[in-house]
Amino acid sequence: MTSPLTDAELDRLLLAPEHQDNPLLPVLKLLRKREQAHQQRLERLLRISDCSDDIARMQTHELLHQYDKQLRRLEKITRISDRYQQNLLELNEELKEVALHDPLTGLANRRLLMSRLHEEIERSRRNQQPLSVVMLDVDHFKRINDVFGHDVGDKALCMMAKAIEQQLREVDLCARWGGEEFMLLLPETRSDQAIHTVERVMQAIRSLQLLDDKTVMLSISAGITQYHANEAMDVVINRADSALISAKQNGRDQWQWAK
Repeated sequence: MTSPLTDAELDRLLLAPEHQDNPLLPVLKLLRKREQAHQQRLERLLRISDCSDDIARMQTHELLHQYDKQLRRLEKITRISDRYQQNLLELNEELKEVALHDPLTGLANRRLLMSRLHEEIERSRRNQQPLSVVMLDVDHFKRINDVFGHDVGDKALCMMAKAIEQQLREVDLCARWGGEEFMLLLPETRSDQAIHTVERVMQAIRSLQLLDDKTVMLSISAGITQYHANEAMDVVINRADSALISAKQNGRDQWQWAK
């Protein structure tokens, strides 16, 4: 089988002198001209197609670039959002901590105390277990403030708060009731156990050294009572407070029990 003629060979044959008298020459030249025109159109179409492919590839590349860019942006926004959510959670915990604790001593404040007291009363009712409540008051605290200043008074409160907590169990609660007063909640604690706990607390307070020269002796008075079945919350608090008043009237640095 012979190979097809090239364009150059076809043009040479059509121009050859020996073929000029051939009656088919005009037709062959017309066909050759049309074939060249078709070939030119085909080449243009191929170029257009190649250009379209290049444009499509460029557009595809640009779209992928934009997609990656948007994806990175979304990932960054997600990380920022996660950090923001975490910061909100941490801030919420900090606000909750501030709302429920005394800023000076770090003890539970009255709000948290009343909530826990309500819970412990309900638990005592359900389980028929004893619940002891103790009111504490720092002896001669006004004298400390007047003689040594409020900074020393604040230091004394912080030292006593820490000493009290060290004598309690994890289930117990020490709260700052107000000023120089504290309250203890002692769940599942009988009267003799509560008295023993208060005596340990009082001894721990006596052992504190507020100033280097030992000129200030710290002590507290205490009123102890137990929750009675079905009584109101304020009743048990008032009974402990009355016992505290009796302890202070009888000379301070002692405890009184209220039935």
